[in-house]
Amino acid sequence: MPPSILGWVPSGHMTRALAPSFIGSSTRRSAGSALHAVTRALGRLRLAVPRRPRWMRGPRLEAPIVAPTLRTDRLLLRPHRMTDAAAWYALQCEPSVLEYLPWPERTRRQSARHLAHRTRHTQLVQRDDFLALGVERDGILIGDVSLHLRDVGADERSAEIGWIVAPGWEGHGYATEASTAVLGLAFGQLDAKWVTAVVDAGNTRSLALAERLGFLPVDQHGADRVLRLSAERFAPTTR
Repeated sequence: MPPSILGWVPSGHMTRALAPSFIGSSTRRSAGSALHAVTRALGRLRLAVPRRPRWMRGPRLEAPIVAPTLRTDRLLLRPHRMTDAAAWYALQCEPSVLEYLPWPERTRRQSARHLAHRTRHTQLVQRDDFLALGVERDGILIGDVSLHLRDVGADERSAEIGWIVAPGWEGHGYATEASTAVLGLAFGQLDAKWVTAVVDAGNTRSLALAERLGFLPVDQHGADRVLRLSAERFAPTTR
C-alpha cells in the first residue's frame, strides 16, 4: 500500500509498491473477487476498532512534515484534491493497478470517497501516519507516491514507500523520478535512517524499479518481498 496505499490504509498495513503488469482476464476476475471480499472484511474490522487518538500514539517528530509539494524536472508531487476525481477513478479502475493492490473495484461514487479519504493523508507527525501525494505531469494526474512513517525515534527512524503510475505513462521514468523525490524527502527533511518497500514477487517492474533506486532485499512474507534502502546507500547517487 497495502501503496498504499492506500485511500484505505489501516494502521500497521504495508504500503504496496507497484507498476502496471497484465494477467489473463479469468485469473484477474477471480483474484479481483477474492481481494474485494477480503478488503470489505478488513474494512468492516477497521470500522469496528476505534482509531487511537493522537495523544495515545506515542512520540511526535520534532519537525512534522505537513502537506509538502515537491517539484522535479518534469513532475509536480502534491497532496491529492477532489478535482482529481475523474483521473483517480480512471487510474484505480485499471486492472493492472488492481492486480497488486488490495483494492476492490469501485464505482465512481466509491472512488470519490476513496479519493476524499486520501486527501486527508497530508502529514507525517507520529508513528503510522501516512502521506499520499498525487503525481502530476503537465497538469494531469498520472500516479501516486506514498510514505508511511514506521518509526519516529531519531536513531531508528524509518518509513515505507509505495508508488503507482497509470498505464499509458509507464516507460518514461516517471516512477523513478517521483520516487526519488519522495526518498529525498524521507532521507532529508524526515531524516529517516532507512526506507522499506514491499513488492509482490510477481511484480517484476516494481522490483526492477526498487533495484534501480538502490533497494536491497531483506525479507519475504509469502508473495511479498521486503526491500530496504539506507540513507548511506541513497546519498551517493542522488545528492
